[in-house]
Amino acid sequence: MSNRKIVIDPITRIEGHLRIEVEIDENNVIREAWASGQLFRGIETILQGRDPRDAGLIAQRICGVCTNVHYRASISAVEEAYGITIPHNAEIIRNLVTLSLFVQDHIVHYYHLHSLDYVDITGALNADCLKASLEAQKWSANPYRNSVAHLESVKEKLSSYVKAGRLGLFANGYWGHEMYKLSPEQNLIHMNHYLEALNIQRDISKAIAIFAGKTPHPQNLVVGGVTSVAEILNPQRLNDFLFIIKDVRGFIERAYVPDMMMIVDAYRETITSGEGRASGNFMGCGGYRFGKQSVLFESGVIKGHDFGNIAPFDAAKITEEASRSWYENNEPLSPYEGETTPFYTDLNEDGTLKSEGKYSWVKAPRYDGEVMEVGPLARMIIGYSKNSPVIRPYMERFMERSSLELIDFSTTIGRNAARAVEAQICCDYLFDMMSDLIENVKYFDETTWTKYSFEEMPHEAKGAGIFEVPRGVLGHFIRIEDAKIANYQAVVPTTWNASPKDSANHRGAYEESLIGITLSNPEQPLEVLRTVHSFDPCLACAVHVIDATGRELSEYKLISSNTF
Repeated sequence: MSNRKIVIDPITRIEGHLRIEVEIDENNVIREAWASGQLFRGIETILQGRDPRDAGLIAQRICGVCTNVHYRASISAVEEAYGITIPHNAEIIRNLVTLSLFVQDHIVHYYHLHSLDYVDITGALNADCLKASLEAQKWSANPYRNSVAHLESVKEKLSSYVKAGRLGLFANGYWGHEMYKLSPEQNLIHMNHYLEALNIQRDISKAIAIFAGKTPHPQNLVVGGVTSVAEILNPQRLNDFLFIIKDVRGFIERAYVPDMMMIVDAYRETITSGEGRASGNFMGCGGYRFGKQSVLFESGVIKGHDFGNIAPFDAAKITEEASRSWYENNEPLSPYEGETTPFYTDLNEDGTLKSEGKYSWVKAPRYDGEVMEVGPLARMIIGYSKNSPVIRPYMERFMERSSLELIDFSTTIGRNAARAVEAQICCDYLFDMMSDLIENVKYFDETTWTKYSFEEMPHEAKGAGIFEVPRGVLGHFIRIEDAKIANYQAVVPTTWNASPKDSANHRGAYEESLIGITLSNPEQPLEVLRTVHSFDPCLACAVHVIDATGRELSEYKLISSNTF
């Protein structure tokens, strides 16, 4: 019996447009996979010729979700190029906003984008609310909003959706699939927290906006620092931020982490089998300073799940190639020299991707020629393996309660567990960073911007802003010539993870993680969705829009900011 191809296009409950093709054998085991970003990103081209100080406001439009991190990385790239060191207060404020985004992103990802791969909403309708309340108490000493009356109201709300036919995003799921493992009561607990997480993510947005001005697309960053001066001098604004984060911490500790323990227990068999394990190459750039000398994340590179051998991270080893991507130049290039010239080669006659040749708008980043996985899993494994005083205690606590070993995190379920642990860490350490800010202001350090003269800045320079962001390592690379942007490249987390194959035919992390998975029902490939969703794809960051037929969409005239 010949192999069979299965196409999922588009992958839903992600940001952007992603197509996954897998090839299965006669036993429904995945033998090959292709991850294809379906839109083109043109921000790099738009930025060429612009004033470097404009880069941040434009680059944050790469994505409508990850706006702050692109804004920050872009501004930081310009600051490195010009040799500008920002004040400590500005760094703290930037960290408060970014780490709040980590927490929000992780909660939204699990509950609203990913949990329905494990939670059968139809099963929740059959739950006994008293039993559900007692079940929640097995996983938390103080479960979140767990009264029988409240659970009954949640169940009634879900029932009303079904009776009225208003399923919305709950429609067209693989409900009743044999790979759903939670009991009706566990399904109801998760759906309770799904609805509560809608309020939590809204409140975190309010906290972010205190320092960022607005969200998405914040307005508080400038080359040299931040504009959030009034906020750090207003005790009420600082207290408003802390009050929200305190509530969010309660949700993480009483709902998110316990729910993840429940998922680990229910799906332990898939962890044991290694479902969703990729190559075992992990990369982290570290960062987020607090206190005198402490950092939240450790940097390093691990290859082949060799946790005892951690190499230092060196950004100079990053390249991007396009041998299997829809761009003209196939050679591995430094991001400072990167090219973004589209070269679309179409699909096979049956609509499937061309397995030989180019098949994605996503480029193939490599570190020292190797495929890398980035994100919460990489950060938690690197931090644990380097005995981070921040990360290791949280990981050990989760491992002890869940009976997981470190290798178990390198799976579909483990990727989610790592993200839950990281959300807890980021939320807790927001209080430490706020303490640093209050201490500075208390002793009359109110500086939030480093003064500089643009006219005195070098006309030829290059710099990079490289940060850990919710989905992994993000790098913005800028080369300045004649005081203008000559070249600009963004190497984003989803570009690393959703990478197509390279010239050596090495699969990207998405593709590698799918190999060997057995589909229980090829007509409903739930296992594929679970594994891909576990990376928290953001294809909007990796790609953007183009009309493949060559039709002109619009014409724009770029005006130099120096004329204003």
